Amino acid sequence: MKQEGDDSRLFFRGAQNRSHEKMKLRKRKSTLYLSPWKSTERRGDLLGENIYLVLFTTALRVCNCFLVQTSFVPDEYWQSLEVAHHMVFNYGYLTWEWTERLRGYTYPLIFASIYKILHLLGKDSVQLLIWIPRLAQALLSAIADIRLYSLMKQLENQQMARWVFFCQLCSWFTWYCCTRTLTNTMETVLTIIALFYYPLEGSKSVNSVKYSSLVALAFIIRPTAIIPWIPLVFRHFWQEQKKLDLILHQFLPIGFVILSLSLIIDRIFFGQWTLVQYNFLKFNVLQNLGTFYGSHPWHWYFSQGFPAVLGTHLPFFIHGCFLAPKRYRILLVTVLWTLLVYSMLSHKEFRFIYPVLPFCMVFCGYSLNHLKMWKKPALSFLFLSNMLLALYTGLVHQRGTLDVMTHIQELCYNKPDKSSASVFIMMPCHSTPYYSHVHYPLPMRFLQCPPDLTGKSQYLDEADIFYLNPVNWLDKEFHNDSTLPTHLIIFSILEEEISAFLISSNYERTAVFFHTHLPEGRTGSHIYVYERKLEGTLNRR
Repeated sequence: MKQEGDDSRLFFRGAQNRSHEKMKLRKRKSTLYLSPWKSTERRGDLLGENIYLVLFTTALRVCNCFLVQTSFVPDEYWQSLEVAHHMVFNYGYLTWEWTERLRGYTYPLIFASIYKILHLLGKDSVQLLIWIPRLAQALLSAIADIRLYSLMKQLENQQMARWVFFCQLCSWFTWYCCTRTLTNTMETVLTIIALFYYPLEGSKSVNSVKYSSLVALAFIIRPTAIIPWIPLVFRHFWQEQKKLDLILHQFLPIGFVILSLSLIIDRIFFGQWTLVQYNFLKFNVLQNLGTFYGSHPWHWYFSQGFPAVLGTHLPFFIHGCFLAPKRYRILLVTVLWTLLVYSMLSHKEFRFIYPVLPFCMVFCGYSLNHLKMWKKPALSFLFLSNMLLALYTGLVHQRGTLDVMTHIQELCYNKPDKSSASVFIMMPCHSTPYYSHVHYPLPMRFLQCPPDLTGKSQYLDEADIFYLNPVNWLDKEFHNDSTLPTHLIIFSILEEEISAFLISSNYERTAVFFHTHLPEGRTGSHIYVYERKLEGTLNRR
């Protein structure tokens, strides 16, 4: 009996061991026993997400790039592509910000590298110089979109992540800006990716080194990028137990390395040591000289700027603010803080608050997720309203200033007498791109408008003086017919005022380009190109 008992105990023990062995084998081989995140990483090894999601987002942003054929603000050309063109091809125009060393070369260096590679390959055609940088920016924006989706999937679930992702992709302002070569666009991209590594409650991708490095890089590219990160970094510091280690072993070393890199880059191109970030903040914040380019009342962001940027997302954002858990309160504080800080500056623009727009999409996603009866109508409303606005602003509104540069390209590359051609752009300064969109050393000129840095009272720039009395200015400037340019580019609103000069100087209108349905001030609805005819009479179309 004793032997029989021992045998039975041995049998059960053996069966138990075999059972454990089977369990171990299944645990190693089956994805059912993996965590949801490990399983996702196996299915899609591109940016940690499903490859089809990544390909869809990339394809959408590439289409986005080609469906934005309008101009927004001069900085998307004059502070990036024009500078890069000058760096590589040694001709172009550097605005007063570069002579005063208010801008750094770190951001233009990205596009200069692209230009240099194209030049070495013998592929530096003007079309590639225009579109490749924009495609590069589109790809970076796609990466940021995917990171926002991944973050929300970590913090909540896949369903919630999809709603936030939907809100992000159908935002008209994101569509309008995310493929433009603006420092604000790069600032937004770096902010989203940095948020992915930021220590939010529930995040599985926390990496203080990565997020602080991205914040430091955003600050180097555009110093005002630090504004939305002030409450976020302060919160991280407050909750961190090893505060001294965080400062001494992460923030200070990373800041030192990134700032040193910026100093070296600017030392190479400026020829002297320059802390452009200090100059930028001194000019725009401490001296508040940005008012030269316009000022708005303190409430403008709350009454006009923020509602316009959010568009039809606004009611969903407000609804989502009441629904979102407390852990997202820091994101709402960041949005409000950014609006308040920018409200204290006199010069205001829509693009300044673009970096906090993705934060708002989190709350919009919460609103959609909690809708029951009205979900489908809400989705249709959001999609259609944003699509119409995105297509109008991307394909119609303010497109003339880019179309006219295509005309100038044809003047350079398709005409045998191009060596004798010259162009004078008689429009508000920086209305059009410049040599980055021509890529030929054609003699060109525009009305300049540098701010007064000497403190003179009643200061007027060249453009102001011209618009006070255009005919008088033209008669003084071109008293000799031999100095007249072969081509004049003007807004339609100016034509009647200078018609006597055009007739007497034998200029004939040769091209017309639509610009906007909403002309205002010195900007007209159309752009006219006038060409000087040496023989014959003026035959106005």
